[in-house]
Order: sequence, then C-alpha cells, then structure tokens
Amino acid sequence: MSPTSPKAFPVSWDQFHRDCRALAWRLAAAGPFEAIVCITRGGLVPAAIVARELDVRLIESVCIASYHDYKNQGELQVLKDIAPAIKALGDGTGQGVLVIDDLTDTGKTAKIVRDMLPNAHFAAVYAKPAGRPLIDTFVTEVSQDTWIYFPWDMGLAYQAPIREGSAG
Repeated sequence: MSPTSPKAFPVSWDQFHRDCRALAWRLAAAGPFEAIVCITRGGLVPAAIVARELDVRLIESVCIASYHDYKNQGELQVLKDIAPAIKALGDGTGQGVLVIDDLTDTGKTAKIVRDMLPNAHFAAVYAKPAGRPLIDTFVTEVSQDTWIYFPWDMGLAYQAPIREGSAG
C-alpha cells in the first residue's frame, strides 16, 4: 500500500517505544533467545529496544531491500546475508534466534528470512493480514490498505481531521 492510501496510521516515537516494549513482554515467554536478527532498516529500532528488554547481546542484521523508493515496492534483493555463526545456531535451523522487523506487510521479506532460518521465532511490531501468517508474534494488526507512518519517516505537520479527508 502506498503512502497515498486514505488509511493512515501515524506512529509517534513514544507510541513506537511503548509498542516495542509490549512486543518484548510477549517475547519474554517465548524465549530465551541466543541472538536477534533484525531485518533492516525497519527492524533496527525495535531490535535495539527488545534486545535491551530481553538482555540479548548477540545482534545481527540481514539487509533486504523491497522499497527501492518511498512509494513503490519492487523485487526483493538480499543486500547483506546473515553471518554464518548465527545461521549455525540451532543445528543450522535458527532455533533460539529471534528475527525482528517493524512491520510485516505482504510477508515476502519474512519468507526470504524464514527460508534462511526456518526454526527462528519471527516477530514484528505491526502486522498486516497478508504477512501475518509468516510471523509468530506481533503487537498490532492493521488493515492491508493502511499506510503506517513510522516516526523516523515523519516531521511535525498539521493533520487534517478524519472527516475533512477521505477517511477509509
């Protein structure tokens, strides 16, 4: 869904931090985890918060580009793979590894990483219906046609009341 979607879900830094801590609460019962793999770039901030809350020190990233500009999702590209030492955990299946992203949208990114670490625990702060089956834990589900505005993508600006816009 593009940022021109009539359904907007703006998330402030405070709200995102609260949602990441709520994710950590849910994940505490699913662990313990030996390592965290964050899907960059969106998974960097929630991974840092969850790592602190769960006291996980081994943090890795996997870099997959899907949005090649702000509006259009394109073909997925693995820009940086997961380190072999992390892939070797859990007999090479990812058991004991927590994979974190900010959002699961279509599930395409999660599918690529799940193929790399089939037994890892997958978590996202937000989930859309198409991506929901590919993750194990999330905090908030939004409709597929909702565009989430993350705090790192926004500046301060006036927001028109829902009734004045084309609310969905």
